[in-house]
Amino acid sequence: MRKPGKRRAVPGADPPRVAVNHTGDAVATAGATAVTGHRGPAPPRADDDTRHIAVRVSGSGPAIATAPGAFAVSGQMTIVRAPREPAPWPHQVGVVPGRAHCFRDRAEARRLRAAMEGGGTAVLSQVLAGMGGVGKTQLAAEHARTALQDSEVDVLVWVTARDRISVVAGLAQAGRELCRAEQEDPLHAALAFLAWLAPKANALPCRWLVVLDDVADPDDLHGLWPPTSPHGQTLITTRRRDAALTGHGLHLIDVGLFSATEAQDYLADSLTAHGRTSPADQLTALAGDLGRLPLALAQAAAYLADSGATVPAYRALLADRATTLADLAPDRLPDDQDLALAAAWSLSIDRADTLRPAGLARPMLHLAAMLDPNGIPHTVLTSRPALAHLAAHRTNAQTPADTAEEPAPVLPGDAVRALRALHRLSLVDHDPDHSHQAVRIHQLIQRATRDTLSPAGYGRIALAAADALAAAWSDIERDTALAQALRANTAALTACAEDALFEPDAHAVLYRAGRSLGEAGQAAGARDHFERLAAATRHHLGGDHHHTLAARHELARWRGDAGDLAGAAAALAELLPDRQRVLGDDHHGTLATRHELAYWRGVAGDPAGAAAALAELLPDRQRVLGNDHHDTLATRHNLASFRGVAGDPAGAAAALAELLPDVRRILGDDHPDTLATRHYLASFRGVAGDPAGAAAALAELLPDVRHILGDDHPSTLAARHELARWQGEAGDPAGAAAALAELLPDRQRVLGNDHHHTLATRHELARCQGEAGDPAGAAAALAELLPDRQRVLGNDHHHTLATRHELARWQGESGVW
Repeated sequence: MRKPGKRRAVPGADPPRVAVNHTGDAVATAGATAVTGHRGPAPPRADDDTRHIAVRVSGSGPAIATAPGAFAVSGQMTIVRAPREPAPWPHQVGVVPGRAHCFRDRAEARRLRAAMEGGGTAVLSQVLAGMGGVGKTQLAAEHARTALQDSEVDVLVWVTARDRISVVAGLAQAGRELCRAEQEDPLHAALAFLAWLAPKANALPCRWLVVLDDVADPDDLHGLWPPTSPHGQTLITTRRRDAALTGHGLHLIDVGLFSATEAQDYLADSLTAHGRTSPADQLTALAGDLGRLPLALAQAAAYLADSGATVPAYRALLADRATTLADLAPDRLPDDQDLALAAAWSLSIDRADTLRPAGLARPMLHLAAMLDPNGIPHTVLTSRPALAHLAAHRTNAQTPADTAEEPAPVLPGDAVRALRALHRLSLVDHDPDHSHQAVRIHQLIQRATRDTLSPAGYGRIALAAADALAAAWSDIERDTALAQALRANTAALTACAEDALFEPDAHAVLYRAGRSLGEAGQAAGARDHFERLAAATRHHLGGDHHHTLAARHELARWRGDAGDLAGAAAALAELLPDRQRVLGDDHHGTLATRHELAYWRGVAGDPAGAAAALAELLPDRQRVLGNDHHDTLATRHNLASFRGVAGDPAGAAAALAELLPDVRRILGDDHPDTLATRHYLASFRGVAGDPAGAAAALAELLPDVRHILGDDHPSTLAARHELARWQGEAGDPAGAAAALAELLPDRQRVLGNDHHHTLATRHELARCQGEAGDPAGAAAALAELLPDRQRVLGNDHHHTLATRHELARWQGESGVW
C-alpha cells in the first residue's frame, strides 16, 4: 500500500486562499477590542505546514471605537504573541489549603517528614491514605507549606486530583507557568511539565514537590505520574488503598484517628478559642462518641460555638436516633471545609459501588452499619441471609422490582469482593486474617449510612443483620472467640435497631445471645441480659406474649445458675400458671417450665421433690414430644440424677447407663448432652462405691470435653472437678488437692467467686487437703468457706450442711476449734 505523500503545488496555479466577505461593522466600547474581517494568523496550507494560505478580505465594514481605551480594526488583524517567560524560582502552582484552626502536629506528620527527608535517598513517592475526615489534606498542606517556607524546594505544585480532568488541568497550569507550554492543549501542557520535571544532564537541578491531593481513582493518574528524580518528591493523599497506590516506589502512610489525648486537647483548644470551656471528662466522652475523627471534632466544636449548646446536650443529640448527623452540622463549616460530616463519605460509597462486583458495596455497607464497629466476623457477612440481602438489594440491579424473576445469586466470594471494594475506599478495614473481627468500620460512617435509610429500609436491613448473626451461630459453641464476637455484634445491633428486632416478634438472636453468655460461664451476664429482654418483650409485645414468657423462663434459669437457687425456683413457680393459662398444659414451653422448676428445686435442696416432679413430667413429655425428643432425654437425665442425690446412687447410675446409648444414637457422641450423661454416669458410679472406676471414666471423658467444648467451658471445668474428686476418693488426696488448686482460679475467672460450682471446688479442695495430711489447713479453708455458702445458698442447703460437717470434722482432727 502506497503511503500518501505531500501534495505538490501546481505550477502556474493560483495559491489557495481564504475568502472573507461582507463582515459588517466593528464597534468597540470602553476598554474593548473589536475586529471585522479576519483575525489571524492565517491557517497553514495542507500541503506544506511551513507556508500559510492567503487570506483575502473584502467588504468589511467600518471600524468604530466609541470610547477611550477602545480598539477597533477593519480588515485582517494578525497577532503573534511573544513567548511567556518561565516563572522564577521559588514558585508555587495551585492553592495550598489554609492551616486548620488548632492544627495538631501528629505522629503521621512526623513519619511523613522522616520519610521525605533525604530527597533521592528516600522513597520518592509518599501516599497518605485513610478514611475521609482523618486530616490527610491538612497533613499534606502543612508539609508543603513548611517545605516552601524553609527553602527545601524550588517548585511546589498543588493539584486537586479528584478526577482526571482536574489532574490534567493542574499539571497543565504548572506547564504553562514553568516551561512555556501552550494553553490551548491541556494534556500536551501537562505532559510537557512532567517531561520538564525529569532530571537532565548539565541542567540546573530543580528541587520540586508535587502534591496530588484527594486522588479518587488510581486510573486517573495513568500516564500522569511525576517522574523519578533525585531532586523531586511526590506526595499523594487518597482514601484509596488499591495495590496500584502501594507498589514499587510508593510508600504508604496510614493516617488514622486522633489519639485520645489529641482529641481531648483539640476540643479544649477549639472551645477556648471561642471563649468556651468544658470539663475534661466531658470532652473525653464527646471525643469517644465521635470516634476521635478530626473532621467530626472540628464540626462539633463549631456547632457548640455557634449554638451555645453544652457538651452533654450535644452528646444527647448525638445519641438520639431521631437526630441525624446533618442536624448536627454547624451553620458555617470550619476551616474552609467543603462537606458536612453527613456527606463526607457519599462519593466514596458511590465509587465503591462501581467496583466489581458492581452494586454490592452499598448493600454490604448497610449491613455493616448495623453491627459492631470494632469487629464483624466473616461468617456473618458471608452467611446465607447476608448473601440473600446482597442479591435482593444490589444497586442498579437489572431485575425489575415488579417482576417475579429471582435476582441473580450472590456467592460468598462476591461478598468478600464487596468488602474489598469498601476497604479500597477506606470505608471499612477488612482483615481476613482475623476472621472473627474481619471487618471494622468507624461508628460515624455507620451513623451516616443509617441516616440515609428510610424507616422501612432501616427495619428490613436490621432484620437481615439479625438473621445473618443467627445463621453464623452454631448450636454448640466450640469457638469461644467467635461466640464473644457474635454477642458483641448482637449488642450493637440491639443498640441501634431494637424496635426492628421486635417486628413482628422478638428475634431469635436476642435469646441466642443470652444463652451464649450463660454457656460461656457468664451466668450473671446471662441473667442481666434476660432481665433486660424480659422488660423489652413486655414493653413491645405485652406481658402474655409467648416471647415474654420465654424471656421470663430464661431469666429464672440463669438467675439460678448465677447463684440464686431459691429465687430461680420461686420465679419459675410464678411463671408456670401463666404459661399454663396462655399456652396450655401440653405446650412445650409449659413442659419446659415444669422441668426447670423441678431442677432448681432439687438444686436448692429438695432432690426428692425434684425427682418426684420429674417422674410426673416424664410421661407428659413422652406423650407430647415423643421418646426420642431432646427434651424427653433431658428429663430422663435429671430424673436419674436427682434420684441419685436423694439417696439412690446405684439406681441413678443404672438409669444413666440405660440412657447413654439413646443419647448417643439420637444426639451423637459429640453433643454436650451426651458428654453430660457420661459425666454424671461416672460420678454416680463413684458415689455407688467405685471411685477408681469413676476416676477412670472421667479421665477418658475429659479430653473429649476439652476438644469439643474448649478449656474454659463450664462443662470442662466440671469434668476437671469430678476427676480430681474421684482421684482423691480412689487414694490420691494429695494429687486431687493439687488438681483442685489448679482448677480453682479457672472457675473463679470463668464463673465468678459466688458461683455454686466455685464454692464446690473450694469445699472439695479443703477436704482433700485434710485427707492429704493438713487438717489445720482444711479447717481454716472450710471456716472461710462456710459464711460464703450460707450467704449464697442459705443455712439449710445440703451443700452448706456438708461444709459445716467437714469443718467440724477437721477442727476435731486438728484440735483447733
